[in-house]
Amino acid sequence: MSMVRLQSVRKRYGALEVLKGVSLEVPEGGVVCVVGPSGSGKSTLLRCVNRLETIDSGRVWVDGELVGYRERAGRLHLLRPDELCGQRQKVGMVFQRFHLFPHMTALENVMEGPCAVQRVPRAEAARRAGELLVRVGLADRAGHYPSQLSGGQQQRVAIARSLAMNPKVMLFDEPTSALDPELVQEVLAVMRDLAASGMTMIVVTHEMGFAREAGDHLVFVDDGQIVEEGPPREVLANPRHERTRAFLGQVL
Repeated sequence: MSMVRLQSVRKRYGALEVLKGVSLEVPEGGVVCVVGPSGSGKSTLLRCVNRLETIDSGRVWVDGELVGYRERAGRLHLLRPDELCGQRQKVGMVFQRFHLFPHMTALENVMEGPCAVQRVPRAEAARRAGELLVRVGLADRAGHYPSQLSGGQQQRVAIARSLAMNPKVMLFDEPTSALDPELVQEVLAVMRDLAASGMTMIVVTHEMGFAREAGDHLVFVDDGQIVEEGPPREVLANPRHERTRAFLGQVL
């Protein structure tokens, strides 16, 4: 069963077409790594999965449910904002920047979504948040504010915050690109643990080592199109397309 499915997705900003008919399937429990040059449409692809961007044509499904629309008698009808909010809860997203609330502790940041959106009682949300901070290796930082945490620690809090909503799939938009090199591995270790636990993941990344070790499928995107895809080790070792070879020759 596909947890995420994109069918002929197109997206443009004015005259610039960013996605040009992208189709992709992510099986339940699969880890798909998306690589490509800056401006190729990778981040836009992610944002279309959880409807942060409205697609111009094509369709997106998450967990078998059409995203953003309801289909009746062959016609699409936009979902109401509350219905769309319900859909988005299935999809956790971790950005390049951490976007933590600066006036809240790590524990409070992780609690906020379940309390505010899902109406989880605060005691239950605090218990769950504590468990998630243990999972990402930050049990001793629960009472710290974002300004008291390193970039890697803040990103791990952001991952815990997304997990607190019990998503079906996690999206990562270059989650290590804003980190100092020595902090990258602590975030990748948490992501490897998530992958090993069976979480469905789509990861936009330049970390080819992570893609090789933790990914099930590698997708190379260029100019709004999927140029090449396949098992990560195979694509990285023997890319078939000239554009893929040129890109990998620069980043490996």
